[in-house]
Amino acid sequence: MKKKILSVVLSLVLLSCTSRPQQEAPQTINLFNGHDLSGWHIDVPEMDNNPEAPTPFIVRDSLLVSLGKPNGHLITDSVYQDYRLRVEYRFANEPGNCGVLVHASRPRALYKMFPKSIEVQMMHENAGDFWCIVEDITVPDMEARRGPQQEWGITEGKKRRILNLTDGSENPVGEWNSMVIECLSDTVKVWVNEDLVNYGTNATASRGQIALQAEGSEVEFRTVQLTPITALTP
Repeated sequence: MKKKILSVVLSLVLLSCTSRPQQEAPQTINLFNGHDLSGWHIDVPEMDNNPEAPTPFIVRDSLLVSLGKPNGHLITDSVYQDYRLRVEYRFANEPGNCGVLVHASRPRALYKMFPKSIEVQMMHENAGDFWCIVEDITVPDMEARRGPQQEWGITEGKKRRILNLTDGSENPVGEWNSMVIECLSDTVKVWVNEDLVNYGTNATASRGQIALQAEGSEVEFRTVQLTPITALTP
């Protein structure tokens, strides 16, 4: 009798498992299509009143290129949340500065240039630093990595930089680097060439646009891919 009951229970469990709809794997989205800047828009203050100002963002040899000047941002048209962003980039000629901004919202919120966001730094030898741009985030050892608490802030003149966790994670200038940024709820994790270089929690934003910077240096991007992170249903 017990064997018969156990057999029925197992059959019901198997039926439940097989009848449960299978959850599809999230589809990776190529934010850069290799041909043009579809899905993005440019915000460069100098272009407001100077019709001769060149665009700092172009497509060249199937690469998305930030020429660095004039300063500004290339911003996604769409808003995203809960995702893993993979960016492959290099400083082709000389070391320089750039960044990926996540949870971007109000344009020109800082220094009449930077959108409200959390920046993941790409500056050579500093990749993975956080910069707080009218948004905030918390990391372990905050005073050691950000400075005295009374000087912290998210606006002009405040200590907005949070140092990353590693040295030597970047490849030499001219070689490609991989940066993965995982944004899930109020956390942001960053890997550079597979090294975990930063991990923040309690971010004051959990959704927004994504932006790439023009900040003085030429940078090439060959991959800008986003994979949604979906919660597994029980």
